[in-house]
Amino acid sequence: MGIKAMMDVKRCQKPTKDIKDIFVFLQVFSCEGGIQSYVQDVLRTYSHLVGHHPSRTADIFLLRDSQNCDNPFDDRSSGTSPLKFHYMQTQPLWLGRIRLAGALMAGLLLEKPDRVFCGHINLAPLIRMLCEPLGIPYTVLTYGKEVWEPVPKPHREALQHADRIWTISRYSRDLACRANHLDPDKFDLLPCAIRGELFTPAPKPARLLEQYNLHNSQVLMTVARLWSGDIYKGVDVTIRALPKILQKFPNVKYLAIGRGDDRPRLEKLAEDLGVADRVIFAGFVASEDLPDHYRVADAYIMPSQEGFGIVYLEAMATGIPVLAGDSDGSADPLQDGELGWQVPHRDPDAVAAACTEILLGGDRRCDGEWLREQMLAEFGMDAFTRHLQKLLK
Repeated sequence: MGIKAMMDVKRCQKPTKDIKDIFVFLQVFSCEGGIQSYVQDVLRTYSHLVGHHPSRTADIFLLRDSQNCDNPFDDRSSGTSPLKFHYMQTQPLWLGRIRLAGALMAGLLLEKPDRVFCGHINLAPLIRMLCEPLGIPYTVLTYGKEVWEPVPKPHREALQHADRIWTISRYSRDLACRANHLDPDKFDLLPCAIRGELFTPAPKPARLLEQYNLHNSQVLMTVARLWSGDIYKGVDVTIRALPKILQKFPNVKYLAIGRGDDRPRLEKLAEDLGVADRVIFAGFVASEDLPDHYRVADAYIMPSQEGFGIVYLEAMATGIPVLAGDSDGSADPLQDGELGWQVPHRDPDAVAAACTEILLGGDRRCDGEWLREQMLAEFGMDAFTRHLQKLLK
């Protein structure tokens, strides 16, 4: 083929199509929480993936975050980041929603995105209203209890008309489908992930043993909100289990990490059961100090009802055996009991029996090295990257 013919073929070849995504979230960087941590993992991994494909970019709309929030992904100085952030925080709050709707409409008309990712069920009616007339497919991200019960009709219809729905566990998918008449085939699973380089096995930190008076103690631990609306976390159940546990392991102590308005009730419960000297309420612990606190523990105990339960991953990454409920989303991180103990979540006797098994040791699920290896294979950031890459295709 001559040079002229080769040039003609090259001119006729279709250029690689640019891909534009739009993400819309309520609040990601100005508060802490499980959803916020998960969304940041999504953005971190998305940025990494599209960094190798410059034809793909995304606009990120944040309803309640301001430009002054600590956003590690907003690299405005370089001008080369695949992520462009739009901060919609406005007072009063209703005005922020109007700003968001206007900015989104402009983005949809001007950018003609390939897909919109709706980051919360409360934004889904707006996303549907804007996307459907333009024929733009949208995906709704769900996490847990916000879709376990019937949602208002506009939200339910937005879910029903979504092109895809992402969620974090089989349990959350199944509850959402039953409560809101959704097609399970419309769901994709994107489980929570753990950064294995942050949570690693290590000896018990001497400073924390001293701080909490844990020398010569076997330590059970929970990290959870101590809110009266969140008693499902099971801190009270673990306290009720302590008298039986102490019969076989009199040196056991229970370290409860978290804050909330339910703490006075829990303190009184421990006092009434005669185990107040065995329970330590640590209060709030900053994220950077959590790995060392996990290392203090001999077992992580949270008989709960979780949508997933990233705390189980954090404990297992640290090499700590875990106990969870037997009828919730924790079945995924615990791999249906292969990686941990599952018990009826409001049964103190079952919790006591499982804790006794854990403290006796001998079970493969108590092997910290094996536990960490198995967990990271399924829920490390490499696995999360593979999951997200598959969904984006």
